[in-house]
Amino acid sequence: MDTTTTAAAPSTGEAVLDAEVLRGRLEALAASEGVRRWDLGASCSTDTSVQVDRGEAKQMKGAQRSAITLRVWNEDGLVGITSTSDLSDDGLARALAGARDASAYGNVDEVPDFSPLATAPLPQLDQPLSAPLSILTLLDTLKQAERDLLGRHPAIGTVPYNGLAQRSSDRLYINSNGACRQQRLSTASLYLYARAEEAGRKPRSAGAVRLAYGAAGLDVAGCVQEAAERTISHLDYAPIVTGRYTCVFSPEAFLDLIGAFSSMFNARAVLDGVSLSRRDSLGEQLAVPFLSLADNGLHPANVGASAFDGEGTPTRRLSLLEGGVLRHFLHSEATARAFGVPPTGHAGMGAKVSVGPDWFEIGPTPGSDAGATGLDRFGSGTRGEDRGLVVIDSLSALHAGVKASQGSFSLPFDGWLVEDGSPRSIEAATVAGDIRTVLKGIVGFEGPAKVTPDGLCPHVWVEGLSITGDA
Repeated sequence: MDTTTTAAAPSTGEAVLDAEVLRGRLEALAASEGVRRWDLGASCSTDTSVQVDRGEAKQMKGAQRSAITLRVWNEDGLVGITSTSDLSDDGLARALAGARDASAYGNVDEVPDFSPLATAPLPQLDQPLSAPLSILTLLDTLKQAERDLLGRHPAIGTVPYNGLAQRSSDRLYINSNGACRQQRLSTASLYLYARAEEAGRKPRSAGAVRLAYGAAGLDVAGCVQEAAERTISHLDYAPIVTGRYTCVFSPEAFLDLIGAFSSMFNARAVLDGVSLSRRDSLGEQLAVPFLSLADNGLHPANVGASAFDGEGTPTRRLSLLEGGVLRHFLHSEATARAFGVPPTGHAGMGAKVSVGPDWFEIGPTPGSDAGATGLDRFGSGTRGEDRGLVVIDSLSALHAGVKASQGSFSLPFDGWLVEDGSPRSIEAATVAGDIRTVLKGIVGFEGPAKVTPDGLCPHVWVEGLSITGDA
């Protein structure tokens, strides 16, 4: 059996699923049901979370969850799929029978197969397993974090959105062709979103998040400090004049924007005709020649990294843009077969398998001089424009304001207008444009790449974006 952690599980975090035992049971049950070809993806987790409100517990939750997806191929090669949370022999037998019966109605135009890499060696991940803390310890930690954040500025009156959660989980993939994958993982997250308000002024909000392999490893102080600094920085706000500006995207904002248009790199979206890219787009210059972008779910900073995808394909680093040129698409087994390439480890599981990115790495192309632009974060940086520089800290309404298949976006944002080296928060504004124009309008990067929950990215300078304000 392939396993992916390098640390032994503590006694309080033992795996709930055992892939080898489950495979043996499924082989026997499949034989009794007359099923010859099948695969299964499963996850099982124990979750604990707390929320607080002004020093009191708002919510305390604990849950054990199991989710199993089972696919069966019939004699005609068609696939049926079913889901269950019942791991008993009776439950698995019903799931096998249900998937077998459903296979008679399988889509002849969408017939997934086993990944040819489902039995390939897995990467070894350094993911230490941590024993969960008691829910009362989580509650006390979050209460203290809320108190600390409220005490950072008189205007911070509440922390309306907050949460501290921990999870111990197992993922596995098994098929009738000998694949048997299992990964054990413990993770924790902290989220603090503060709300500040001064007399006669509009409320202002901002937040921060931290991830770790266990609740005891969370950077609580850093999360409080970042949430406070970001919230306080937006108190002194003013309207902005509508116009075109050079913009600096924070790492979080630029990663959000790229993620909203990730269908450009998605082979499933390409085949379905809902991507800006086409089958023959590989090799096209999509961005400035000093931009490189990769999907690297194996990056050491990616807490929660998966060693394999929903089809058992090993995760790997995949270069998407090299020197601004589109080099690869994200693939499942089916899309890879259609393109005549190996699967890349980005598949979900289903009768029609989904494809999605893991964790982006964005930055200057190795060997280019774009990594040291010499641009001063709060300098004029307007490249001939006289309206000032706009720093985009965070984007909102990504699901409503993005037309991924067309490339356009119009998104509210929080940020600052920098004039004469002095930043001032923007009262309310939207940034609009086309992702293709953005990628070709990048003028440089600033500072070291920052690790975020979604990837690794420096500040990104883009010229000529349309900003709509209230002034």
